Amino acid sequence: MNGAALVAIIATIGNLLQGWDNATIAGAVVYIKKELNIGSTIEGLVVAMSLIGATLITTCSGPISDLVGRRPMLILSSVFYFISGLIMIWSPNVYVLLLARLIDGFGVGLAVTLTPIYISETAPPEIRGLLNTLPQFTGSGGMFFAYCMVFGLSLMASTSWRLMLGVLLIPSLVYFALTVLYLPESPRWLVSKGKMGEAKRVLQRLRGREDVSGEMALLVEGLAVGGETSIEEYMIGLDNEGTEDQDPMARKDEIKLYGPEAGLSWIAKPVTGQSALGLVSRHGSMVNSSIPLMDPLVTLFGSVHEKQPESGSMRSMLFPNFGSMFSAAGPPVKDDQWDEESLQNDGDGYGTDGGNESDDNLHSPLISRQTTSVVAPHGGSSLMHGNAGETSGGGMGIGGGWQLAWKWSEREGEDGKKEGGFKRIYLHREGSGPGGSRHGSHRGSIVSIPGNDGGNVSVGGEYVQASALVSQPALYSKELMSQRPVGPAMVHPSETASKTPMWSALGDPGVSRALFVGVAIQMLQQFSGINGVMYYTPQILEQAGVSVLLSSLGLGSDSASFLISAFTTLLMLPCIAIAMRFMDISGRRTLLLTTIPVLIASLVILVLGNTVNMGSVIHAVISTVCVVVYFCCFVMAYGPIPNILCSEIFPTRVRGVCIAICALVFWICDIIVTYTLPVMLSSIGLAGVFSIYAVVCTVSWVFVFLKVPETKGMPLEVITEFFAVGARQTVAAKNE
Repeated sequence: MNGAALVAIIATIGNLLQGWDNATIAGAVVYIKKELNIGSTIEGLVVAMSLIGATLITTCSGPISDLVGRRPMLILSSVFYFISGLIMIWSPNVYVLLLARLIDGFGVGLAVTLTPIYISETAPPEIRGLLNTLPQFTGSGGMFFAYCMVFGLSLMASTSWRLMLGVLLIPSLVYFALTVLYLPESPRWLVSKGKMGEAKRVLQRLRGREDVSGEMALLVEGLAVGGETSIEEYMIGLDNEGTEDQDPMARKDEIKLYGPEAGLSWIAKPVTGQSALGLVSRHGSMVNSSIPLMDPLVTLFGSVHEKQPESGSMRSMLFPNFGSMFSAAGPPVKDDQWDEESLQNDGDGYGTDGGNESDDNLHSPLISRQTTSVVAPHGGSSLMHGNAGETSGGGMGIGGGWQLAWKWSEREGEDGKKEGGFKRIYLHREGSGPGGSRHGSHRGSIVSIPGNDGGNVSVGGEYVQASALVSQPALYSKELMSQRPVGPAMVHPSETASKTPMWSALGDPGVSRALFVGVAIQMLQQFSGINGVMYYTPQILEQAGVSVLLSSLGLGSDSASFLISAFTTLLMLPCIAIAMRFMDISGRRTLLLTTIPVLIASLVILVLGNTVNMGSVIHAVISTVCVVVYFCCFVMAYGPIPNILCSEIFPTRVRGVCIAICALVFWICDIIVTYTLPVMLSSIGLAGVFSIYAVVCTVSWVFVFLKVPETKGMPLEVITEFFAVGARQTVAAKNE
């Protein structure tokens, strides 16, 4: 996790430069207007040119990043920042300055769009929310340091706006150096392009361990878009292989899961216990009857995060072994039967050999040597060739209490021939929330399963219950069946993934539903009032007498304004730090539902303060408190969470395109709000503007409550699978 945190910090330097740019142009435009003698229209264009550049680059940044990778685009962002700083420090006239601001907008657009994607694709599920809040923190930090610099320069006898803007050169060079030297490519993008060996090495570096086979397999499965998925429940217990009098039909639907020790295995049987996922799936196609307008998708996600109490206290030899099976962080177990070639191949990973990064002919089981040696200790054929009706599989932990497994089932067809196939399974332990494995409180936990008669059901005396998303594996070659491979053999990812056209994938119900959520929450965020409150802040603080106080200390009006802005930005930092702490504990949805009412209350009080005569002193105090509370609550949730959600809810193949669409909506709405605010202020006044913002915030709360699911602690591939399941079941319910 230290590796993932380091690369996240490096990636967010681009957001720091965005915040730096926003603050420096706010200070520099005061002096640009005086020196170049420009009118209000050109002044607005100088400020807005960065927004225009960001909007333009966003239209193509997603598809290009899907084509060439996330890392090159972040490096390009640093180059744009550097070139714009170089031009701004030289700008002889306003036209050159406008060009520099346009190039600066290119850097801003790439950083804002791609940083959340990169962090989500490299971070472990348990701390993904924390790391994806870093862009908000570094952006606000960049604004604070820039305002401090602008304040210091404003105290000089001759203030240079070129120096203010040109200082961007220095941090952009640092950004460029760090991205080139220390920023690896996204492992998910590498897998999507078939660069398996490089992807494995990147994952080993990010996770700090050698065995990343579970996550490698997960990344491959994440390339799928569409497909039928069912929700099932299993009871998992010890495998009684020595019992010969067992009815073969009783083992028909069993899945065999293997532990870290040779000969130790479990069986999983489908059950109809009180699984939250299963109940949600079975009753009313997940429709919440108590809240008719509630999106079934929200209910489905919510069922994962419900903490089930542990009943029973069975602590035996099954406890540590089963726990380690679900843990992805265990050290690899060496097998004496390994030969040098096996060791060498394992070191080379799943892909590249002799510089051939494409691995066009690679057929890899994507299971570690450790797992392989345990799964098939007798030559490797038992996994593919069990008795009729027997199901076997191999599994590995993928974080957040989730387990990736496969089952191979054989049955006799109508013509008497044996038929079989693979199924991919995402298992989730009942009673362990996504944050359970992070804090260690649910690792390897054992829970009791209520039976149909009210008593407890046992499988082999020891058991746990797991809900499961069962679907066709993304990448499986039927031709490999004749080769009797060990484990769920996969064809090369780029071969299969490229068969589905991108625009066809965008039409998938799960992707469409995710795109609706992402676009809507970005739009509502921009119309929720943050730009209006920022615009009004200097006026409020001036009414509170802060400017007069600073002027009495010998500061000019401009310097006092810069210092006030620096102080306001400083207040945001501890609030964002608190949000980082709770983003993966309370969750995104909970933070939004908690903080948006505070935004509404702040805006309503500001409206009342501008319509009711309360006296200048009381009005100034109340307005100042409301503005500070609004800022602090906004940056805790509604500021960072829309970008976090958009980086989590789309499949790997279309993630870049979908986030580009969401970011484009963000920038367009930003431009609309920026340019309509002065018109609205002159037509309906401050009270009218804040009333509209309060209404939008109310709509935002309702939308989040009804439509936005909780994604904390869940692997990205599981999130997209849930969207697919929820969307299809909703469509099926409507058709019925």
